[in-house]
Amino acid sequence: MNKKSFKLIGLLSLIAATILLVACQSETKSKTSKSQEVQWGYTGITGPEHWGDLSKDYELSKNGKEQSPINITGAEDVDLPELNLNNQESEAQVENNGHTIEVSFKNPKNTLTIGKEVYKLQQFHFHAPAENEIDGKTYPLEGHFVYKTDNGKITVVSVLYNYGDKNQALQLIWDKMPQAANTETDLSQAISPDDFYPENKDYYNFEGSLTTPPCTEGVNWIVFKSQETVSKEQVEKFSQTLGFENNRPIQDANGRKIKA
Repeated sequence: MNKKSFKLIGLLSLIAATILLVACQSETKSKTSKSQEVQWGYTGITGPEHWGDLSKDYELSKNGKEQSPINITGAEDVDLPELNLNNQESEAQVENNGHTIEVSFKNPKNTLTIGKEVYKLQQFHFHAPAENEIDGKTYPLEGHFVYKTDNGKITVVSVLYNYGDKNQALQLIWDKMPQAANTETDLSQAISPDDFYPENKDYYNFEGSLTTPPCTEGVNWIVFKSQETVSKEQVEKFSQTLGFENNRPIQDANGRKIKA
């Protein structure tokens, strides 16, 4: 084999090695990108201020115009429809999903009807401190009850909590709260959303988003004006179980109309 052939083989080998290196780097970048899509959190480089940079799917968290939570202020006094809630007791399970404590019903029969739209309760979960504010006031805990229609429309019903007496409805969940992430357990008795909602169901209403990635907009928010109570010990147990505060910071209302 002559020198020219050796040079040609060497050149081809170098090209092949370069192509392989670029491919490997591309694959590594792709894998990193995919893992980042699910690795969001509340602290550090995966915290709320970085959500929009972790994945294209999360871009609304930095570019959206109707993001949640908000400071509920300057509400317009209008004649909002009475909430048509159909709540029933059901067996449920509680999960520590690594981001919050979430409760889901085994035989979901709970609905919220708005006009002709029937929303079915999917799950409810908690944030400490609370995410939404009212006239700048912050709260130690907030419950989000997530309802969805068959065609995908979402309404979130929010319950805010003030410090006070131990909340007996919450205690049923707290007693079974899994301490390890990505574990779940059954509640010891059947529960109903009525156990968690205030007696006075006057509410604020506005358009917003999910408060966790992908921060989807077009979410109808209902925030009860009246608050329930929760003890400091209950809030402390929740936060200690998660190991961090799981509230997204207040977002700009961008001139949104808030009705009351």
